[in-house]
Formats: sequence, structure tokens, C-alpha cells
Amino acid sequence: MAKAGAKGRKAKMRPASEVAEIFRRLHAIEPEPRGELEHVNAYTLLVAVVLSAQATDAGVNKATRPLFAIADTPEKMLALGEDRVRDFIKTIGLFRTKAKNVILLSQALIERFDGAVPASRDDLVTLPGVGRKTANVVLNMAFGEATFAVDTHVFRVSNRLPLAPGKTPEQVEAGLEKLVPEPYRMHAHHWLILHGRYACKAQRPECWRCPLIDLCAFEPKSLPPKVKLKAQP
Repeated sequence: MAKAGAKGRKAKMRPASEVAEIFRRLHAIEPEPRGELEHVNAYTLLVAVVLSAQATDAGVNKATRPLFAIADTPEKMLALGEDRVRDFIKTIGLFRTKAKNVILLSQALIERFDGAVPASRDDLVTLPGVGRKTANVVLNMAFGEATFAVDTHVFRVSNRLPLAPGKTPEQVEAGLEKLVPEPYRMHAHHWLILHGRYACKAQRPECWRCPLIDLCAFEPKSLPPKVKLKAQP
């Protein structure tokens, strides 16, 4: 990951006015951002997020559409069984481990939470395959909590701008908790994900079309791709 600013220089804390301006611009582009993982309820959201680790949302959606059509509750998933779940998700990375975790977390939900997805981070992270990021996504999207799920995109953008720099996802999350103003807290991580996925890309950031370019310390800024002119006949 490219580093923002001069090498070895500690990033200064951004003024509150700049933080608000960053999110004002992202809000203007997408006022109501939505996660791109397809789901029909809190349970299928939880499963989809677990499956999305080291996989693309598009790849997960392709696998889960037929799966969720027949198994959209922990009881139905458990009845389907690990082998069948594995067949449905075999196009996703780490599918064997993920299939096992889906069955184990479904069993845990039935045994410990009456088949319902708990609305507590402490409870969620006790489920197989569920870490803090997954718990934060579920709390935000299923239960309306203003949480900050730090995936690779949020981590990259937060360090490049920099917005809430940190060496670990937990440090970035803590920084966002302190910095993001109230009007933007609910959707903040969605805006950062979308910005990282479609503009501030890992290998070739598209700085020339970035709405935050004047607020970004990342160097060197990338230039627009050269347009190849067709040879005249």
C-alpha cells in the first residue's frame, strides 16, 4: 500500500472542518450508500459478510443467490448441511473453511440465540468466522448502529488521505470514531468503501477524477490515462 505524505512524517490530525468537508463531498455523490452484498434478512447478511472475506462482493452474490433462495434461516442452512453449502460456494476463496463456519454459526445461533442474529458486538464475535469487522457491518446494516467496519478499502483510504491513519484496522476504527461528525456517522464506512473500490484503488488510484484531490496528501498523484488516437486513413 502506498504511503501518504513524506516518508517517515507523522500525519497531522485533520481539522474538523476538513473532515466534515470530506464526507460532505462523498454524501453529495451518493446520498444513500448501500452495501453491495445481497441479502434478505439479518441472517443472510451475516452469512454473506462471512463469505466475503478475501472475496469480491460480486463473486459472493453470484454464489449466494441460489443458496439464499433455499436457505435463508439458520434452521434451513443447518438442514442443508456442510457438503451442500460447500457446493454452492465453491467459487469463493477459502470455501471449505467458510462452509464449515456457516454451519457452525448457524448451529450457534439456534442453540444460543433462538435462531436470531444478536444485536450485540460482544455476542456476534463469539460466532464462528465472525470478527470485529463482520460484526460492525451487521450492526450497521441490520440494526442501524453507527459503526465503522474497516475493510481493506477503508484502511487504505483512511491512511492515504490521511483521515484516520493507523497501522491496524482497530486503530483506524478508533480514529474514525473520534473524527467523523454526527450527520455522517451512519454511512461513513460505506462512503469510504465505495471511494476506495472505485476511485482510490490499491494499484492504480484514479486521482485525476477524485473529488477529494485537494484534500489528499497522497503522492504522487496519478495522471489520466493517455488516449490513444486512431491513425488517420
